[in-house]
Amino acid sequence: MYKSGVAAAMLIAANLVLAHGPSRLKVTENVTINAEPAKVWAKVGDFNGMPAWHPAVADSNASNGNNVGSQRTLTLTGGGKVIEELEEFDDKKMVLKYRMKEGVLPVTNYTSTLSVQAIEGGKSLVEWRGAFYRGYPNNDPPPDRNDEAAEKAITGVYKTGLEKLKRVVEQ
Repeated sequence: MYKSGVAAAMLIAANLVLAHGPSRLKVTENVTINAEPAKVWAKVGDFNGMPAWHPAVADSNASNGNNVGSQRTLTLTGGGKVIEELEEFDDKKMVLKYRMKEGVLPVTNYTSTLSVQAIEGGKSLVEWRGAFYRGYPNNDPPPDRNDEAAEKAITGVYKTGLEKLKRVVEQ
């Protein structure tokens, strides 16, 4: 009787491990910009200013500027919208954090942080990092909403944005 109880417990535990759902994913991208941090932060730190430096964003409409709780609606150049809420803004530390409320990206529970740091030679290091779950919360996600699709989409957003930010600021 004892052996069958242990076996049953192990079988249940194994099924729970397999049924835990998706894992939280993380992406971090960086770029070095040949400009003083204040100049870079003037672009990055404007919660409503993404159309000026991200090629995928055609328009932005923020409800309350750089104030925590401000919501922005990003209109994407390829169609679609993303709604995000500013959760933290620190002008002194040059950090802003936001959360996606809804949008066309193949992710859920997406939070992101953009920061600017001074580095040697009067340059700046911009870091854009995010944490999220894939767009399909259950097991066996379709290819367009699995872990790989989620990581690829966010990595693409970050890389293209940081590349253009570098070009815009260094002009």
